Amino acid sequence: MKIIPLAFDSMGTRSMATYVETKDVKLIIDPAVALAPKRFGLPPHPKEVERLGEHWTEIKKKAANCDILVVTHYHYDHHDPDEGGIYKDKTAMLKDPTHHINKSQTGRSKVFLENLDSLLGRPKEVLYTDGKEFRYGDTSLRFSPPMTHGFDGRLGYVTEVVVDDGVSRFLHSSDVLGPCTKEQTDYIVKENPETAFIDGPMYFSVREAINNLKRIIDETDIKTLVVDHHLLRDPRWREKIAEVFAEAEKKGGVRVLTAAGFLGRGDDLLESKRKELWKLYPDTEK
Repeated sequence: MKIIPLAFDSMGTRSMATYVETKDVKLIIDPAVALAPKRFGLPPHPKEVERLGEHWTEIKKKAANCDILVVTHYHYDHHDPDEGGIYKDKTAMLKDPTHHINKSQTGRSKVFLENLDSLLGRPKEVLYTDGKEFRYGDTSLRFSPPMTHGFDGRLGYVTEVVVDDGVSRFLHSSDVLGPCTKEQTDYIVKENPETAFIDGPMYFSVREAINNLKRIIDETDIKTLVVDHHLLRDPRWREKIAEVFAEAEKKGGVRVLTAAGFLGRGDDLLESKRKELWKLYPDTEK
């Protein structure tokens, strides 16, 4: 199985866009990318905007050769209603927009589906995924039941995604903020992935996430744990999850990485460096 992070916070933009290829199928999970409109009271720096363009170019290039595009929920860093063209003649696997969804994402999903139904972006088929399994040859694509985006449903619901080709198993958590609940973690433990991309906690869910990430390390056969997205917006993120690194080292044979690290690159946390970027490169209109 080939797994390639296309855009993540550790790579300079808000995203969890991930390309996955097995001998049976090619897909992208959450083909979208965004920037924080305001951070430290500042708009995105031109270097962030440039990186956004680079990531979109790569997502579109990969999407052109994909069979399936997956949307785990309707936040704009996970789907883009204005980029419906990338879905043309593809299978669109989407979070169910009619059940376990909050008011905001209900409105966003309606706009997205209307755009997909245009001649510009009409998919080959649209499938709702919550709690379902789809098979392509020896490859199984499994979707969790709706999971809360955080501790409860105020921020909406997401689907975790598992790609299992019969040889290896990959899990993409989407926005579970940690994971920060027992239900989210139980699903990951049950699926027992060798590789997992997990979005990591926000400041209010760090303690719960640390305990749950340690549980995943201890109770699964995981070899590579990528923790990224929300967590990487904190400059002190390594310090915040030091216990997770220690638990992986204690067990042995487990790597804890960022998406950039998974690619063998250094982290490039542009959002958390926004004040520094505007100070170093100020000659641009805010």
